[in-house]
Amino acid sequence: MEVISVIKYEGSNEVLAHKHQNEDFTIGSQLIVHESQEALFMRDGKAMDLFTAGRHTLTTYNIPLLRDLMKLGTGGENVFHAEVYFINMTTMMGIRWGTDSKVRLFDPASGLHIEIGASGNFNIRVNDSRKLVIKLVGTTEGLLQSELLGEEGGLSYGTGKFRALVVNRVKSNLARIIKEQNINILEIDAYLDIISEALQKEINETLDEYGLTMPEFYVTTIQTPDDDPNYQRLKQQFAEKTLRVREEEVRRAEAEAAQGRKIVEAQTEAQLKMVSAQGEADALLIKAKAEAEAYKMQAEAEATEMKMKGYTYQDETARQVGMEAMQNGITGGGSGSGAGGGIGDVASLGVTLGAMGGVINMTKEAMGPIMGESQKIGQGFGNVVSGGEGAWTCPSCGKAVTSKFCPDCGTPRPTV
Repeated sequence: MEVISVIKYEGSNEVLAHKHQNEDFTIGSQLIVHESQEALFMRDGKAMDLFTAGRHTLTTYNIPLLRDLMKLGTGGENVFHAEVYFINMTTMMGIRWGTDSKVRLFDPASGLHIEIGASGNFNIRVNDSRKLVIKLVGTTEGLLQSELLGEEGGLSYGTGKFRALVVNRVKSNLARIIKEQNINILEIDAYLDIISEALQKEINETLDEYGLTMPEFYVTTIQTPDDDPNYQRLKQQFAEKTLRVREEEVRRAEAEAAQGRKIVEAQTEAQLKMVSAQGEADALLIKAKAEAEAYKMQAEAEATEMKMKGYTYQDETARQVGMEAMQNGITGGGSGSGAGGGIGDVASLGVTLGAMGGVINMTKEAMGPIMGESQKIGQGFGNVVSGGEGAWTCPSCGKAVTSKFCPDCGTPRPTV
């Protein structure tokens, strides 16, 4: 029976790349690649076929790059020559790093130069097996993590191949990133994530050439020169500036509070005045309504009384005007004597009544009874003057009267 060989590697996780001890394989061999591995076939120093996780039976179909270089034998043995590398694809975590010297930083705000250091940790893994084997493994038997990262697992403590690379990229870009991001060195701890992300990008651009990548890179500490006089001056300047800014904020807050208080007081006073004015207006309105209601009730009472007595408002007005006219001297008791005085009173009454009609805009119907009574009075005085009749005694009140009507009770002069 033909013996089918098995190609696999199960070793320490510290091994980053391992070269299989055999270099001659037969078609039909079983290649076993674990989940955390990739297997790369090399021939004449060139990277050929690459296999990912799984069990693979080697045939001329799944090794097309090698197939073209094969010289298959006869007699049932199809042997081909190749070098097989198993590459560890796991992520190496918690690798420490740190700058071996201070980084000189110029602070544009203060014009001072200070020196700072940095340290932290990162994770790293292979992202291109071909580049890793070609550029780092070469013709050696393999590659250990300690060779790449340092014997103690940290770039600060070992002599790993990438120690100088990482430290150089950090020192070359740290000051520039702080300046570009306008980061205050006294507040730098608040910006460690921004600095870490920027440095990770710079370092990965270099690592990519070797088939490596840093999925995470952390700056955990920035070493500041606390005993440096320039740094102490910088801290003092920053403290004074912060204090002035804080005092200004307090004054502004107090001014805003005072302004707000005045606004509230003014609004309150205006509201109180509005309430007071509204109250006075309501009181005046209530008073006016009450007076109007009282007047209406009085007018309705007077109208009802006149209706019960059988006369109208015009009749009452005419009676009152006539009585007033007679009481004020139309009968001859004025400054004039005899018929001349009576005629002057009548004339005056006519003028007065005309003025009244114009002022109060009384209608013709309302003025009719008044003018009628006035005409009667005028006719009475005319009769006295033209007829030459003398005084007479009122049969109703017994008063001596010279006019046609009694000025006290209105009784007309008896006819002879």
